[in-house]
Amino acid sequence: MSTPVRAAGCVLWRRSPAHGVEFCLVHRPKWRDWSWPKGKLKHGETELAAALREVEEETGRTCRPTTRLPRVHYRTQDGRRKTVDYWLAEETGGTFAPNAEIDEIRWLPTEAAAELLTEARDRALLAQGVRELALSGG
Repeated sequence: MSTPVRAAGCVLWRRSPAHGVEFCLVHRPKWRDWSWPKGKLKHGETELAAALREVEEETGRTCRPTTRLPRVHYRTQDGRRKTVDYWLAEETGGTFAPNAEIDEIRWLPTEAAAELLTEARDRALLAQGVRELALSGG
């Protein structure tokens, strides 16, 4: 059996006067999907370091990680096994600039984010993030 592709990312959120909380979704034109900012670990990189790096590379935002969310396992479109570690993370600053990998981001309240996310596994992470924020008073 081959070693799974290792990746990490964040369920990125911010406070919103209009909605209480908004979540940041990224659009990947190559896959034509909406998901969380995430990416492959570099050699020797920890999961958390990769998650924070990927958020900044894909969204231009810095963030403060709080809760580690459940690890996600799935197969890529080419059939490889993939494991992704996620953190709930609050946005702390920065500015988005479109790039080849991510051409658009959207900050959305919970229901709109759930509708836009392409994969059920990402909706499950959203639900878990919302529960964690409620528990922490976020």
